[in-house]
Amino acid sequence: MKLPPPAPGNRALLVRAVLTAALGIVASACGDLPDSPQVRWGHEILRQPGEWYASGEARTAADSVILHQKPVGGWPKNTDLLTPPSSPEAVGRPTIDNGATTTPMRFLALVVARTGETRYRQAFERGLDYLFAAQYPNGGWPQYFPLRDGYYSRITYNDNAMVNVLELLRDIGAGDAPYAFVDQPRRAQASAAVARGIEVILRSQIKQEGQLTAWCAQHDERTLEPAWARSYEPPSLSGGESVGVVRFLMSIEDPIPEVVSAIEGAVRWLRSVAMSGVRVHRIPKPAGRVERILIEDAEAPPLWARFYELGTNRPLYLDRDSVYRYDFSEIGLERRSGYSYHGTWAAELLNQEYPLWRAQHGLP
Repeated sequence: MKLPPPAPGNRALLVRAVLTAALGIVASACGDLPDSPQVRWGHEILRQPGEWYASGEARTAADSVILHQKPVGGWPKNTDLLTPPSSPEAVGRPTIDNGATTTPMRFLALVVARTGETRYRQAFERGLDYLFAAQYPNGGWPQYFPLRDGYYSRITYNDNAMVNVLELLRDIGAGDAPYAFVDQPRRAQASAAVARGIEVILRSQIKQEGQLTAWCAQHDERTLEPAWARSYEPPSLSGGESVGVVRFLMSIEDPIPEVVSAIEGAVRWLRSVAMSGVRVHRIPKPAGRVERILIEDAEAPPLWARFYELGTNRPLYLDRDSVYRYDFSEIGLERRSGYSYHGTWAAELLNQEYPLWRAQHGLP
């Protein structure tokens, strides 16, 4: 029996259904049909089953990632690297901020380990050489390289930028999976870069009345003094970034006495500046904003401020006007809804990780 033609309004739907079914049959026959929805860019890209990194989907993703790599070797931040750029000129400046460069390098290494593809290995090596070139002689890394005027050239602990680099280079230097493909000279260079990075961490740790405390989110690349970043990020002691620095130091397998002292000093300081009896309350606002305020709560877990004033250890709050304030309620809605001035950043470190670290190293 001959079927009547589809109604004009349904013709497009019918064609789409036929094409989708056909593509599904072809993909299934080729073994490339993914078992789950397409992976998105971000931490998720590093958490797939090992066999996924040999798949067609992973290769397509790696090809797109390479298109975003700048000639100097680094990658831009806040970019969906799984969407090919419209042109080479559309690719942003290379940086280590917000997981840029380190995340695509870790992803490419996973693909190289599974496929052995030369183009992915070469892109990874360009990224590695970029990190080597960006490191200051004193061991620190700027937020952007090539260097830019302003805070972009400061040594950047902010958002774990430098810690992300050090952790990657540590893993490369060890030569463990998935970095076994890295040649020995680059592995040795990675280990040397980590050693210099540890030195600058120890040298930049802030002392108060002769006692080791914590770190600023940014340090001057020449003097190593705490430095300004954005207008609301002052020279200060960081209750957030310092946690990442301590975690990295605790990952050192055989820490020298100076590293142990740095950890102990930072932990004492973090304990001393914990905020108790208050919690962050979130209030939904129009346009998807969420206002944050502090309210009293005797049962609330400890909080840490993003910034503590140098010398006084008082929680410090700045709006875009760069005026020092000590009352969070004086900060405008725009920043209270768009920036994290408080967090429970140190809780797990102090309650679980630090005691375990002491036990592992036989410290009394």
